[in-house]
Amino acid sequence: MNREISVNVHHLTRVEGHGNIVVDVRNGELKTCELQIVETPRFFEAMLRGRAYLESSHITSRICGICAVGHATASLRATEKALGVTPSPQTVALRKLNFHGEILDSHVLHVYMLVAPDFLGVGSVIPLARTAPNVVLRALRMKKLAGDLCKVISGRHTHPISMTVGGFTSFPKMGDLEELHQRLIAVRSDVDATVELYRTLPLPQFERDTEFVALHKPDEYCFIDGVIKSSDGYEYPIEAYRDITNETIVPHSSAKHTRHKRESYMVGALARFNVNYAQLHPRAKQAAALLGIQPKISKPYYNSAAQVVEIVHCVEDAIQLVEQLLTQGVRYEPPAAPTRFSGEGVGAADVPRGTLFHNYVIEDGKVVGANCIIPTGQNLANIEADMRALVPTLLARTQAEITHALEMLVRAYDPCISCSTHLLDVRFEG
Repeated sequence: MNREISVNVHHLTRVEGHGNIVVDVRNGELKTCELQIVETPRFFEAMLRGRAYLESSHITSRICGICAVGHATASLRATEKALGVTPSPQTVALRKLNFHGEILDSHVLHVYMLVAPDFLGVGSVIPLARTAPNVVLRALRMKKLAGDLCKVISGRHTHPISMTVGGFTSFPKMGDLEELHQRLIAVRSDVDATVELYRTLPLPQFERDTEFVALHKPDEYCFIDGVIKSSDGYEYPIEAYRDITNETIVPHSSAKHTRHKRESYMVGALARFNVNYAQLHPRAKQAAALLGIQPKISKPYYNSAAQVVEIVHCVEDAIQLVEQLLTQGVRYEPPAAPTRFSGEGVGAADVPRGTLFHNYVIEDGKVVGANCIIPTGQNLANIEADMRALVPTLLARTQAEITHALEMLVRAYDPCISCSTHLLDVRFEG
Protein backbone atom coordinates (compact mmCIF):
# COMPACT_ATOMS: atom_id res chain seq x y z
CA MET A 1 0.00 0.00 0.00
CA ASN A 2 1.60 3.27 -1.17
CA ARG A 3 0.37 5.30 1.75
CA GLU A 4 2.20 8.19 3.39
CA ILE A 5 1.85 8.68 7.11
CA SER A 6 3.64 11.00 9.51
CA VAL A 7 2.97 10.48 13.21
CA ASN A 8 4.41 12.96 15.67
CA VAL A 9 3.53 12.29 19.32
CA HIS A 10 4.17 14.89 22.03
CA HIS A 11 4.44 13.84 24.81
CA LEU A 12 4.50 10.27 26.09
CA THR A 13 3.96 10.90 29.77
CA ARG A 14 6.01 8.87 32.28
CA VAL A 15 6.75 9.40 35.93
CA GLU A 16 10.39 10.02 35.01
CA GLY A 17 9.82 12.41 32.13
CA HIS A 18 8.62 12.98 28.60
CA GLY A 19 8.97 11.13 25.33
CA ASN A 20 7.99 11.53 21.69
CA ILE A 21 6.91 8.94 19.15
CA VAL A 22 7.95 9.66 15.57
CA VAL A 23 6.74 7.42 12.75
CA ASP A 24 7.17 8.24 9.05
CA VAL A 25 5.88 6.08 6.21
CA ARG A 26 6.70 7.11 2.64
CA ASN A 27 5.23 5.30 -0.38
CA GLY A 28 4.19 2.49 1.93
CA GLU A 29 7.72 2.03 3.30
CA LEU A 30 8.57 2.61 6.96
CA LYS A 31 11.35 5.20 7.06
CA THR A 32 11.42 6.28 10.73
CA CYS A 33 10.09 4.61 13.86
CA GLU A 34 11.44 6.06 17.10
CA LEU A 35 10.48 6.38 20.73
CA GLN A 36 12.35 9.54 21.70
CA ILE A 37 13.00 10.14 25.39
CA VAL A 38 13.72 13.86 25.73
CA GLU A 39 13.66 14.38 29.49
CA THR A 40 16.83 15.46 31.31
CA PRO A 41 18.32 12.69 33.51
CA ARG A 42 17.49 12.98 37.21
CA PHE A 43 20.97 12.13 38.54
CA PHE A 44 19.95 9.90 41.45
CA GLU A 45 23.21 7.99 41.07
CA ALA A 46 25.14 11.22 41.61
CA MET A 47 22.95 12.10 44.60
CA LEU A 48 24.12 8.96 46.38
CA ARG A 49 27.82 9.77 46.21
CA GLY A 50 29.20 10.73 49.59
CA ARG A 51 26.02 9.72 51.42
CA ALA A 52 25.97 7.28 54.33
CA TYR A 53 24.96 3.76 53.35
CA LEU A 54 21.87 3.88 55.58
CA GLU A 55 20.47 6.73 53.48
CA SER A 56 20.62 4.96 50.11
CA SER A 57 17.29 3.15 50.24
CA HIS A 58 15.42 6.23 51.44
CA ILE A 59 16.93 8.38 48.67
CA THR A 60 16.38 5.90 45.85
CA SER A 61 12.82 5.06 46.89
CA ARG A 62 12.08 8.58 45.60
CA ILE A 63 12.96 7.52 42.05
CA CYS A 64 9.39 6.27 41.64
CA GLY A 65 6.25 6.78 43.68
CA ILE A 66 4.72 3.59 42.27
CA CYS A 67 7.75 1.32 42.73
CA ALA A 68 9.09 2.88 45.93
CA VAL A 69 9.15 -0.48 47.75
CA GLY A 70 10.95 -2.07 44.79
CA HIS A 71 13.66 0.59 44.66
CA ALA A 72 14.10 0.46 48.43
CA THR A 73 14.37 -3.35 48.31
CA ALA A 74 16.93 -3.42 45.48
CA SER A 75 18.89 -0.67 47.23
CA LEU A 76 18.92 -2.56 50.53
CA ARG A 77 20.07 -5.76 48.87
CA ALA A 78 22.91 -3.94 47.07
CA THR A 79 24.04 -2.36 50.36
CA GLU A 80 23.73 -5.62 52.28
CA LYS A 81 25.80 -7.52 49.74
CA ALA A 82 28.46 -4.81 49.74
CA LEU A 83 28.71 -4.83 53.54
CA GLY A 84 28.28 -8.53 54.24
CA VAL A 85 24.85 -8.25 55.86
CA THR A 86 22.68 -11.38 56.08
CA PRO A 87 18.98 -10.61 56.72
CA SER A 88 17.10 -12.95 59.04
CA PRO A 89 14.40 -15.35 57.76
CA GLN A 90 11.77 -13.07 59.35
CA THR A 91 13.14 -10.07 57.44
CA VAL A 92 13.09 -12.04 54.19
CA ALA A 93 9.45 -13.05 54.77
CA LEU A 94 8.36 -9.52 55.66
CA ARG A 95 10.07 -8.10 52.57
CA LYS A 96 8.37 -10.64 50.32
CA LEU A 97 4.99 -9.80 51.82
CA ASN A 98 5.62 -6.08 51.46
CA PHE A 99 6.67 -6.60 47.84
CA HIS A 100 3.40 -8.40 47.08
CA GLY A 101 1.55 -5.32 48.28
CA GLU A 102 3.40 -3.15 45.79
CA ILE A 103 2.89 -5.56 42.89
CA LEU A 104 -0.83 -5.70 43.66
CA ASP A 105 -1.16 -1.93 43.97
CA SER A 106 0.61 -1.24 40.67
CA HIS A 107 -1.01 -4.03 38.66
CA VAL A 108 -4.52 -3.11 39.79
CA LEU A 109 -3.84 0.49 38.80
CA HIS A 110 -2.66 -0.58 35.37
CA VAL A 111 -5.17 -3.27 34.40
CA TYR A 112 -8.21 -1.38 35.68
CA MET A 113 -7.49 2.32 35.34
CA LEU A 114 -5.10 2.52 32.39
CA VAL A 115 -5.97 -0.47 30.20
CA ALA A 116 -9.58 -1.51 30.82
CA PRO A 117 -11.14 1.79 29.64
CA ASP A 118 -9.76 1.09 26.14
CA PHE A 119 -12.05 -1.93 25.92
CA LEU A 120 -15.04 -0.62 27.85
CA GLY A 121 -15.87 2.25 25.53
CA VAL A 122 -14.69 5.16 27.67
CA GLY A 123 -11.76 7.54 27.52
CA SER A 124 -10.60 7.19 31.11
CA VAL A 125 -11.43 5.79 34.52
CA ILE A 126 -13.50 8.91 35.32
CA PRO A 127 -16.42 8.16 32.94
CA LEU A 128 -15.91 4.48 33.73
CA ALA A 129 -16.91 5.27 37.30
CA ARG A 130 -20.28 6.37 35.91
CA THR A 131 -20.82 3.62 33.34
CA ALA A 132 -19.38 0.73 35.38
CA PRO A 133 -19.19 1.82 39.03
CA ASN A 134 -18.87 -1.74 40.33
CA VAL A 135 -15.71 -2.24 38.27
CA VAL A 136 -14.11 0.92 39.65
CA LEU A 137 -15.17 0.16 43.22
CA ARG A 138 -13.63 -3.29 42.88
CA ALA A 139 -10.34 -1.76 41.76
CA LEU A 140 -10.39 0.73 44.63
CA ARG A 141 -11.02 -2.04 47.17
CA MET A 142 -8.08 -4.01 45.86
CA LYS A 143 -5.79 -0.97 45.79
CA LYS A 144 -6.82 -0.06 49.33
CA LEU A 145 -5.89 -3.52 50.56
CA ALA A 146 -2.53 -3.40 48.75
CA GLY A 147 -1.70 -0.01 50.25
CA ASP A 148 -2.76 -1.11 53.72
CA LEU A 149 -0.58 -4.22 53.43
CA CYS A 150 2.48 -2.05 52.72
CA LYS A 151 1.51 0.31 55.54
CA VAL A 152 1.33 -2.54 58.06
CA ILE A 153 4.71 -3.96 57.02
CA SER A 154 6.80 -0.89 56.20
CA GLY A 155 4.96 2.11 57.59
CA ARG A 156 3.56 3.27 54.25
CA HIS A 157 3.67 2.27 50.60
CA THR A 158 5.04 5.38 48.95
CA HIS A 159 8.58 5.79 50.30
CA PRO A 160 8.57 3.07 53.01
CA ILE A 161 9.96 4.21 56.34
CA SER A 162 10.63 1.09 58.44
CA MET A 163 12.75 -0.88 55.95
CA THR A 164 16.45 -0.57 56.74
CA VAL A 165 19.75 -2.29 56.06
CA GLY A 166 19.60 -5.69 57.73
CA GLY A 167 15.95 -5.64 58.74
CA PHE A 168 13.17 -3.38 59.97
CA THR A 169 12.91 -0.61 62.54
CA SER A 170 9.32 -1.51 63.46
CA PHE A 171 7.21 -4.64 63.17
CA PRO A 172 3.59 -5.46 62.38
CA LYS A 173 1.23 -6.24 65.23
CA MET A 174 -0.44 -9.64 65.32
CA GLY A 175 -3.87 -8.05 65.26
CA ASP A 176 -2.99 -6.16 62.07
CA LEU A 177 -1.74 -9.36 60.45
CA GLU A 178 -4.93 -11.19 61.42
CA GLU A 179 -7.01 -8.43 59.83
CA LEU A 180 -4.85 -8.55 56.68
CA HIS A 181 -5.37 -12.31 56.52
CA GLN A 182 -9.15 -11.93 56.63
CA ARG A 183 -9.10 -9.20 53.97
CA LEU A 184 -6.80 -11.21 51.69
CA ILE A 185 -9.16 -14.18 51.92
CA ALA A 186 -12.13 -11.94 51.20
CA VAL A 187 -10.46 -10.25 48.20
CA ARG A 188 -10.38 -13.56 46.32
CA SER A 189 -13.85 -12.79 44.98
CA ASP A 190 -12.59 -9.49 43.53
CA VAL A 191 -9.56 -11.27 42.08
CA ASP A 192 -11.77 -13.89 40.45
CA ALA A 193 -13.95 -11.11 39.02
CA THR A 194 -10.80 -9.48 37.61
CA VAL A 195 -9.92 -12.69 35.79
CA GLU A 196 -13.46 -12.94 34.44
CA LEU A 197 -13.32 -9.33 33.24
CA TYR A 198 -10.11 -9.92 31.31
CA ARG A 199 -11.55 -13.08 29.77
CA THR A 200 -14.02 -10.80 27.99
CA LEU A 201 -11.57 -8.16 26.73
CA PRO A 202 -10.43 -8.54 23.10
CA LEU A 203 -6.69 -8.02 23.61
CA PRO A 204 -4.97 -7.36 20.26
CA GLN A 205 -3.32 -10.44 18.78
CA PHE A 206 -0.20 -8.71 17.43
CA GLU A 207 2.77 -11.00 17.99
CA ARG A 208 6.53 -10.60 17.64
CA ASP A 209 9.08 -13.07 18.92
CA THR A 210 11.59 -11.57 21.34
CA GLU A 211 13.77 -12.48 24.30
CA PHE A 212 12.24 -12.27 27.77
CA VAL A 213 14.40 -11.63 30.85
CA ALA A 214 13.46 -11.96 34.53
CA LEU A 215 14.83 -12.97 37.92
CA HIS A 216 14.47 -16.65 38.67
CA LYS A 217 14.55 -19.11 41.56
CA PRO A 218 13.76 -22.80 41.19
CA ASP A 219 11.54 -22.95 44.28
CA GLU A 220 9.45 -19.76 44.08
CA TYR A 221 7.97 -17.21 41.69
CA CYS A 222 10.81 -14.78 42.07
CA PHE A 223 10.61 -11.05 42.78
CA ILE A 224 13.72 -10.55 44.95
CA ASP A 225 17.26 -11.94 44.43
CA GLY A 226 17.72 -15.18 42.47
CA VAL A 227 19.55 -15.29 39.15
CA ILE A 228 18.96 -13.52 35.84
CA LYS A 229 17.29 -15.92 33.42
CA SER A 230 16.41 -15.52 29.75
CA SER A 231 13.72 -17.26 27.73
CA ASP A 232 16.50 -17.94 25.20
CA GLY A 233 18.21 -20.23 27.71
CA TYR A 234 20.84 -17.93 29.17
CA GLU A 235 21.42 -17.60 32.91
CA TYR A 236 23.64 -15.19 34.82
CA PRO A 237 24.32 -14.30 38.45
CA ILE A 238 22.88 -10.94 39.43
CA GLU A 239 26.40 -9.53 39.66
CA ALA A 240 26.77 -10.08 35.89
CA TYR A 241 23.82 -7.83 35.06
CA ARG A 242 25.92 -5.78 32.64
CA ASP A 243 26.26 -8.87 30.42
CA ILE A 244 22.49 -8.75 29.95
CA THR A 245 21.83 -5.02 29.83
CA ASN A 246 24.74 -3.84 27.63
CA GLU A 247 23.58 -0.22 27.73
CA THR A 248 24.23 1.89 24.64
CA ILE A 249 23.53 5.51 23.73
CA VAL A 250 21.11 6.15 20.88
CA PRO A 251 21.06 9.49 19.03
CA HIS A 252 17.32 10.11 19.28
CA SER A 253 16.93 9.61 23.04
CA SER A 254 18.42 10.80 26.32
CA ALA A 255 17.70 7.33 27.74
CA LYS A 256 20.03 4.46 26.94
CA HIS A 257 18.88 1.32 25.17
CA THR A 258 19.76 -2.21 26.24
CA ARG A 259 20.26 -5.43 24.32
CA HIS A 260 21.46 -8.94 25.09
CA LYS A 261 21.99 -11.38 22.20
CA ARG A 262 19.15 -10.02 20.05
CA GLU A 263 18.33 -6.45 19.08
CA SER A 264 16.26 -6.05 22.25
CA TYR A 265 14.54 -7.89 25.09
CA MET A 266 11.46 -7.43 27.27
CA VAL A 267 11.14 -7.32 31.05
CA GLY A 268 7.98 -7.13 33.15
CA ALA A 269 5.01 -9.33 33.99
CA LEU A 270 4.96 -11.10 30.62
CA ALA A 271 8.68 -11.85 30.91
CA ARG A 272 8.25 -13.22 34.45
CA PHE A 273 5.31 -15.32 33.28
CA ASN A 274 7.36 -16.80 30.43
CA VAL A 275 10.45 -17.45 32.56
CA ASN A 276 8.81 -18.53 35.84
CA TYR A 277 5.49 -20.10 34.88
CA ALA A 278 6.33 -23.36 36.66
CA GLN A 279 6.67 -21.53 39.99
CA LEU A 280 3.24 -19.86 39.86
CA HIS A 281 0.67 -20.70 42.54
CA PRO A 282 -1.87 -23.29 41.27
CA ARG A 283 -4.69 -20.74 41.37
CA ALA A 284 -2.58 -18.41 39.20
CA LYS A 285 -2.03 -21.22 36.70
CA GLN A 286 -5.80 -21.75 36.65
CA ALA A 287 -6.25 -18.05 35.92
CA ALA A 288 -3.73 -18.29 33.07
CA ALA A 289 -5.69 -21.20 31.61
CA LEU A 290 -8.92 -19.22 31.80
CA LEU A 291 -7.20 -16.32 30.03
CA GLY A 292 -5.89 -18.68 27.36
CA ILE A 293 -2.19 -18.03 27.91
CA GLN A 294 0.76 -20.30 28.46
CA PRO A 295 4.50 -19.84 27.95
CA LYS A 296 6.02 -18.85 25.67
CA ILE A 297 3.63 -16.08 24.68
CA SER A 298 5.07 -13.28 22.53
CA LYS A 299 2.10 -10.92 22.31
CA PRO A 300 3.07 -7.62 24.01
CA TYR A 301 -0.54 -6.54 24.57
CA TYR A 302 -0.91 -9.63 26.78
CA ASN A 303 1.41 -8.10 29.37
CA SER A 304 -1.82 -6.95 31.04
CA ALA A 305 -3.14 -10.51 31.12
CA ALA A 306 0.12 -11.63 32.73
CA GLN A 307 -0.37 -8.91 35.33
CA VAL A 308 -3.80 -10.34 36.14
CA VAL A 309 -2.19 -13.75 36.63
CA GLU A 310 0.36 -12.15 38.96
CA ILE A 311 -2.43 -10.50 40.94
CA VAL A 312 -3.82 -13.99 41.63
CA HIS A 313 -0.38 -15.31 42.55
CA CYS A 314 0.52 -12.43 44.86
CA VAL A 315 -2.76 -12.65 46.78
CA GLU A 316 -2.32 -16.39 47.31
CA ASP A 317 1.34 -16.13 48.28
CA ALA A 318 0.56 -13.20 50.59
CA ILE A 319 -2.05 -15.36 52.35
CA GLN A 320 0.56 -18.09 52.88
CA LEU A 321 3.16 -15.61 54.16
CA VAL A 322 0.72 -14.03 56.62
CA GLU A 323 -0.28 -17.48 57.87
CA GLN A 324 3.40 -18.32 58.33
CA LEU A 325 4.00 -15.12 60.32
CA LEU A 326 0.90 -15.71 62.43
CA THR A 327 2.03 -19.24 63.22
CA GLN A 328 5.62 -18.36 64.02
CA GLY A 329 4.87 -14.99 65.59
CA VAL A 330 6.60 -11.73 64.73
CA ARG A 331 9.30 -10.87 67.20
CA TYR A 332 11.37 -7.75 67.66
CA GLU A 333 14.89 -8.19 66.34
CA PRO A 334 17.59 -5.58 65.73
CA PRO A 335 18.74 -5.19 62.12
CA ALA A 336 21.55 -7.55 61.14
CA ALA A 337 24.85 -5.71 61.45
CA PRO A 338 27.45 -5.17 58.69
CA THR A 339 30.56 -7.34 58.83
CA ARG A 340 32.56 -4.65 56.99
CA PHE A 341 32.07 -1.05 55.89
CA SER A 342 33.64 -1.16 52.43
CA GLY A 343 32.71 -3.27 49.44
CA GLU A 344 30.64 -3.55 46.27
CA GLY A 345 27.22 -5.13 45.91
CA VAL A 346 24.48 -5.62 43.33
CA GLY A 347 20.83 -5.84 44.34
CA ALA A 348 18.00 -6.86 42.04
CA ALA A 349 14.23 -6.91 42.32
CA ASP A 350 11.57 -7.67 39.74
CA VAL A 351 9.34 -4.66 40.29
CA PRO A 352 5.95 -4.32 38.53
CA ARG A 353 7.55 -3.14 35.28
CA GLY A 354 10.46 -5.59 35.26
CA THR A 355 13.94 -6.29 36.54
CA LEU A 356 15.56 -3.46 38.48
CA PHE A 357 19.28 -3.34 39.31
CA HIS A 358 21.09 -1.28 41.94
CA ASN A 359 24.91 -1.49 42.07
CA TYR A 360 26.80 0.34 44.84
CA VAL A 361 30.45 0.80 45.73
CA ILE A 362 30.84 1.71 49.41
CA GLU A 363 34.01 2.92 51.15
CA ASP A 364 34.19 3.51 54.90
CA GLY A 365 30.40 3.48 55.15
CA LYS A 366 29.79 6.00 52.37
CA VAL A 367 28.62 5.41 48.81
CA VAL A 368 31.32 6.38 46.30
CA GLY A 369 29.73 4.90 43.17
CA ALA A 370 26.25 3.85 42.07
CA ASN A 371 24.56 2.44 38.98
CA CYS A 372 20.80 1.95 38.65
CA ILE A 373 19.22 0.32 35.60
CA ILE A 374 15.46 0.82 35.41
CA PRO A 375 12.98 -1.63 33.80
CA THR A 376 11.36 0.95 31.54
CA GLY A 377 14.79 1.79 30.13
CA GLN A 378 15.36 -1.89 29.36
CA ASN A 379 12.06 -2.04 27.48
CA LEU A 380 12.60 1.00 25.23
CA ALA A 381 14.41 -0.84 22.43
CA ASN A 382 11.83 -3.62 22.51
CA ILE A 383 8.96 -1.12 22.27
CA GLU A 384 10.60 0.38 19.20
CA ALA A 385 11.07 -3.09 17.68
CA ASP A 386 7.38 -3.82 18.30
CA MET A 387 6.43 -0.52 16.71
CA ARG A 388 8.50 -1.29 13.62
CA ALA A 389 6.71 -4.63 13.28
CA LEU A 390 3.26 -3.24 14.13
CA VAL A 391 3.07 -0.12 11.95
CA PRO A 392 3.13 -1.95 8.57
CA THR A 393 0.13 -4.02 9.73
CA LEU A 394 -1.88 -0.86 10.44
CA LEU A 395 -1.56 0.97 7.13
CA ALA A 396 -5.07 0.07 5.98
CA ARG A 397 -6.62 1.55 9.14
CA THR A 398 -7.87 5.06 9.81
CA GLN A 399 -5.70 7.61 11.56
CA ALA A 400 -7.79 7.27 14.73
CA GLU A 401 -7.34 3.49 14.72
CA ILE A 402 -3.59 3.79 14.19
CA THR A 403 -3.40 6.29 17.04
CA HIS A 404 -5.30 3.99 19.36
CA ALA A 405 -3.19 0.95 18.46
CA LEU A 406 0.03 2.87 19.20
CA GLU A 407 -1.38 4.17 22.47
CA MET A 408 -2.34 0.68 23.53
CA LEU A 409 1.02 -0.82 22.54
CA VAL A 410 2.99 1.61 24.68
CA ARG A 411 0.45 1.33 27.48
CA ALA A 412 0.74 -2.47 27.39
CA TYR A 413 4.32 -2.23 28.64
CA ASP A 414 3.10 -0.36 31.72
CA PRO A 415 5.90 2.22 31.51
CA CYS A 416 6.54 4.55 34.44
CA ILE A 417 3.70 6.99 33.89
CA SER A 418 1.29 8.98 36.02
CA CYS A 419 -2.37 8.09 36.39
CA SER A 420 -3.27 9.69 33.05
CA THR A 421 -5.17 7.33 30.80
CA HIS A 422 -4.67 9.50 27.73
CA LEU A 423 -1.07 8.44 27.38
CA LEU A 424 -0.36 9.80 23.92
CA ASP A 425 -1.32 12.95 22.09
CA VAL A 426 -0.96 11.94 18.45
CA ARG A 427 -0.89 14.33 15.49
CA PHE A 428 -0.80 13.19 11.86
CA GLU A 429 0.85 15.43 9.31
CA GLY A 430 1.27 15.06 5.60
